[in-house]
Amino acid sequence: MSESLFPTVSAAATASGSEGLPLAREVAWDFERDGPIFRNGEPVIVTGREAVMVWAWNALKTERFRYRHHSRGYGNEMERLTGQAFTGDLKKAEATRYFREALEPNPYITGVEGLTARLEGSTLHVTGTIRTIYGEKEVSVDV
Repeated sequence: MSESLFPTVSAAATASGSEGLPLAREVAWDFERDGPIFRNGEPVIVTGREAVMVWAWNALKTERFRYRHHSRGYGNEMERLTGQAFTGDLKKAEATRYFREALEPNPYITGVEGLTARLEGSTLHVTGTIRTIYGEKEVSVDV
């Protein structure tokens, strides 16, 4: 089992970001199709804020403890809310907690702010702003 928080790309990089961390690198991601981007048969690599956002997206879409190749700290536990007889308010509170807990272990992420959750039928939408050492960006995920 991997002990790294970065399961898809090694942390080695040639340039440094702030705070002494290596430049964040990740495979580019098509968020609409929810899959990696390839060009000429090779994965496209992104760096900086975009790389951190790819990592965050995948952490928010991966159920924690499901895959042995991920560390125990990678992923989220939002799927636990599915099918539970919790009140809507409790589900929203737990979803925002799981959202934050999935992202905070990443050293490139300096904060998670403005979390909101709303229920639409059986779908729970969670939105928040992720602050990174490269800037911030809003991210949404559906459960």
